[in-house]
Amino acid sequence: MEGSNQTKVTEFIIVGFPNTQQINTFLFFLLLLLYLFTIVGNLLIFTIIRTDSRLQTPMYFFISVLSFLEVWYTATTIPKMLSNLLSEKKRISFAGCLLQTYFFHSLGASECYLLTAMAYDRYLAICDPLRYPSIMNTKMCVQLATGCWICGFMCPISEVILVSKLPFCGPNRIEHIFCDFPPLLSLACTDTSINVLVDFAVNSFIILVTFMFIMISYVKIIQSILKIRTTEGRKKAFSTCASHLIVVFLFFGSIIFMYVRLKTSYSLDYDRAFAVIYAVLTPLVNPIIYSLRNKEILTAIRRRIQ
Repeated sequence: MEGSNQTKVTEFIIVGFPNTQQINTFLFFLLLLLYLFTIVGNLLIFTIIRTDSRLQTPMYFFISVLSFLEVWYTATTIPKMLSNLLSEKKRISFAGCLLQTYFFHSLGASECYLLTAMAYDRYLAICDPLRYPSIMNTKMCVQLATGCWICGFMCPISEVILVSKLPFCGPNRIEHIFCDFPPLLSLACTDTSINVLVDFAVNSFIILVTFMFIMISYVKIIQSILKIRTTEGRKKAFSTCASHLIVVFLFFGSIIFMYVRLKTSYSLDYDRAFAVIYAVLTPLVNPIIYSLRNKEILTAIRRRIQ
């Protein structure tokens, strides 16, 4: 419809995973189990680090902030995904969709910056150990963490404003598992090339620049580690970085393929698969990686249980 007969879309239908109606109940309990494990695991790590006096170091401070962030990161999408699995309507208002998209991208950007700050912390600890205590003091840690959150919540504002001004007058079925910029842009009733370009610029800056800084930090870290004469010393230095590197490659590997591109969408199954990785699996494996690979956290958990 055109002109005065044009209908404005006020709500969307989140399609989720089509052709799974027969196993929606199973998927609901599976996703619920994963979500509960994610919440409990991240809150456990956060609580253990904040209450154990032996873990009051910059590295553990940033891990606790990351765990706290993951709790809210998953809360923006998974509860709605759970309700959609049991609901036939699967509706979300236009304002609700924009809010979900904004908070999801804000927390995702904050995680990019936080992982970069964690790499900087490891760089100082290994490459400049003499100055490390004076540089990475409590004040600096709080300032870095605060800066990560502030910058993260400022980044998607321009994208949300541009999307909010788009006319949506046709189909209202979001072919994704939650509200996001690419599927929203594909439903607009006008040319969205400016939006796609802005999304590409913002996402490229956030994702690629932070990932580049992380990689530069680890190149210098590896160079310093290789200069350590003892095998035990090199092993200990590598062990403090291994968990962080695993999280970095898992998180950045999925979001780079999803958001650093000049198209609103590729294969729908492709988009859904990568969305599950960075929205569900990465927050899930973070507590596993940081607990199972970290003797200090495991020891602190045992002390608390005893």
